[in-house]
Amino acid sequence: MEEHQNPEEAAKSVQKHLESATGDLKEAASAKIENIRQAAGQKADELRGVAQGKVEELRGAVQNAKSQAKSWQAEGEAYVRENPSKAVLVALGVGILLGLLLRK
Repeated sequence: MEEHQNPEEAAKSVQKHLESATGDLKEAASAKIENIRQAAGQKADELRGVAQGKVEELRGAVQNAKSQAKSWQAEGEAYVRENPSKAVLVALGVGILLGLLLRK
């Protein structure tokens, strides 16, 4: 009977060793997953910060463009008020030129 106990004990020992190794592997995998999750979170935060910086930069550029467009509009209106006949003749000339170009 002792011969049968040794294989059983050996099997139990191997089973305990496998269970221990499985637990260690699970812990290592969990730790690795957590490290990857933290790294991904940090990278996402970093990219979010860069994107927000670009958005703010673009907002500034849009505001500058709006300001410039309003300035040009005001200058154009002032020019037309100061030189109405010249403005009408220029508009007429541009219209005729565009009409000729688009006709061909």
